[in-house]
Amino acid sequence: MSKRDNIHATFDWPTMIYYLVLVVMGWISIYGASFEIDYEGSILSFDQRAGKQFVWIITALVLGGAVLLIDFRIFNYFAYIIYGVVLVLLIVTIFIAPDIKGSRSWLVIGPVSFQPAELAKMATALALAKFMSHHNFKLKGWKDMLPLIMLIFIPFAFILLQKETGSALVFLSFLFMFYREGMNGIVLLLGALAIVLFIIVIRFSIETIGIDQGSWGIIAALALIQTLQIIVPLRSTAHKRESMIIATASLLLIIVSLVVNNWWMINFNYVAGGTVGATAVFWLVSGLLRRYSALTAISTIALGSLLFIFASDIIFNRVLEPHHQIRIKVLLNMEEDLTGAGYNVNQSKIAIGSGGFWGKGFLNGTQTKLKYVPEQDTDFIFCTVGEEHGFWGSTLVLIIYWLLLMRILTIAERQRETFHRVYAYSVVSILFFHLMINVGMVLGLMPVIGIPLPFFSYGGSSLWGFTLLLFILLRLDASRLERGR
Repeated sequence: MSKRDNIHATFDWPTMIYYLVLVVMGWISIYGASFEIDYEGSILSFDQRAGKQFVWIITALVLGGAVLLIDFRIFNYFAYIIYGVVLVLLIVTIFIAPDIKGSRSWLVIGPVSFQPAELAKMATALALAKFMSHHNFKLKGWKDMLPLIMLIFIPFAFILLQKETGSALVFLSFLFMFYREGMNGIVLLLGALAIVLFIIVIRFSIETIGIDQGSWGIIAALALIQTLQIIVPLRSTAHKRESMIIATASLLLIIVSLVVNNWWMINFNYVAGGTVGATAVFWLVSGLLRRYSALTAISTIALGSLLFIFASDIIFNRVLEPHHQIRIKVLLNMEEDLTGAGYNVNQSKIAIGSGGFWGKGFLNGTQTKLKYVPEQDTDFIFCTVGEEHGFWGSTLVLIIYWLLLMRILTIAERQRETFHRVYAYSVVSILFFHLMINVGMVLGLMPVIGIPLPFFSYGGSSLWGFTLLLFILLRLDASRLERGR
């Protein structure tokens, strides 16, 4: 048997090792998180979550082994069919799933509960890889992006209808893959700008100038955009004069508004918004007349930001549910709410901090054993690692994740087929997003949106979903030297 026909010779064993290490460490952490002080059973007992997770691990390995035996061409040929089947499952789930903690995302089949949203990531990655591997496809502009956005938006919308906001937000991770495949980096910068503007608007929204006179949050965000509209064109010698005139006019308008406000009440939100809008229109017209794309771009971004700023204020105060508002306020240190929305994160940080450098030791964590941390074996499993194994244990886990992500990037770079490469970048993007958000929310750096830590958190749906995601990649990679490619 030649090397081309032998999957063992081309199989990426380092990735498999990282996967097994994380799964085993997760299993042990689940046992530590769910351990009862007076419990006398073993880690394999089915009356404990660790015992149930062991069953999920075995079935996941069987599932992964089956994937490795499948002809690699099947994933390409049936990518759209797999995508369609998963969409049907998502739709069915909306109507027949029971209400569990406010969401309808779990299909209950006898004693087993399954979450189709975990399969949607893998199915969407396959569909995107299939579409982007079409002959002569290039990711150059919005025209190329639209069908890809639709492939992402459909499962995203269905998962939102299940009231699983966290699982839906994971689909934003595909932007990293788009960037690697040629998407203009300005899109990621605009995303970062949107986050900054949203934080500014919301963080200072409670600080108003006066009744019906505006919010410091909106004014600060608009001031940032106006500053960008002055500084960016100022870099060009041809536009220095206009930039200086706009800066002077903006400053004079502020002074006049403050003086006039002594006699007539002014809504400073509208004054700032009007200034940003007028400047953007000026640059837009100037850019079109001079055929200067940079001016057109900055004006378009400014107008879009103007709409986004006012929309953020409206959405936060009038559209979001109260519990979503409280979570965001807690994250931005606007409220503490240590007995409500901020309880999980506060207890998690206490648990991690109490572990110190070396940790309290396996099964010796007081915060986790006394059940102070909710969801400590699922979404907040990382705090168990921090309390029992301390800084060094937490760092070790993160290093293993980093090695896994770097290895998958290596796999992606060596692929000769577009389908395989795009799928590989999708896998690493999804895993990175999960890791960043999960660890971030446990540390209080990210909002609590309820997504699992890959291969680590308790749950069959999660483990199956991530195992399929990874093993399909391993099968595609192992085929790189097979005949018939």
